[in-house]
Amino acid sequence: MAGHSKWANIKHRKGAQDKKRAKQFTRAIKEITVAVKEGGGPDPEANPGLRNAIQNAKGVNMPKDTIERAIKKASGADADNYETVTFEGYGPNGIAIFVECTTDNTNRTVASVRSIFSKNGGSLGTNGSLEFLFDKKGVFVIEKEKIEMDLEEFELELIEGGASKFEKEDDYLTVYTDFTDFGSISSKLEELNIEPKNSEVQRIPLNTLELPVDDAIKILNLVEKFEDDDDVQNVYHNLEITDELIEEMEKEQA
Repeated sequence: MAGHSKWANIKHRKGAQDKKRAKQFTRAIKEITVAVKEGGGPDPEANPGLRNAIQNAKGVNMPKDTIERAIKKASGADADNYETVTFEGYGPNGIAIFVECTTDNTNRTVASVRSIFSKNGGSLGTNGSLEFLFDKKGVFVIEKEKIEMDLEEFELELIEGGASKFEKEDDYLTVYTDFTDFGSISSKLEELNIEPKNSEVQRIPLNTLELPVDDAIKILNLVEKFEDDDDVQNVYHNLEITDELIEEMEKEQA
């Protein structure tokens, strides 16, 4: 997973400075809306899902007043009605792709996701066909500069809370936990007064497939097309992210 983690963090750093910032804001507002409507109202103290959504909004540098407006709108009578839908399919070379969407128009979303698959050498499968290839994990990205205690001591504290794995990449520490321990780690970080850059439940591939760089770049470009769709919240895949692939993609983005 080290390659996946490193690539995600590279995208995270670059994302706030490029055209994707608006999409990140849209995603964060949808997450806030769903958290308010499904998670127990507009008070973050009483709604853990909303606390998490607010953290993620801050992680993409969303202004405080924008966050407050999103919460207020989500709790009003004219709030948008979103539902969460998932899609499973294969890209070229048998790469599994799992797409999570939050939408107010399921027919539009189905048509869009199917079109992206078919126009890029992939195929949409039936729901449930790929779930066995991924494991749901809690993933927390923490900026090392925010950790004031000894790093090893900090990791031991999180292990007590249920952390199962750590990855260190440049300025970030990525913490993994079982899906069932997500709330426990969130509470532990609050207790330690640490606000993560990002915290979410992700679908982690149990096994990855390595492709030649040219073929792998086509997969990442396909993933990016999904991510550019307004209804898409997250995209997961089982492509092996090698150092060579990261170098090549960084050249393209330079």
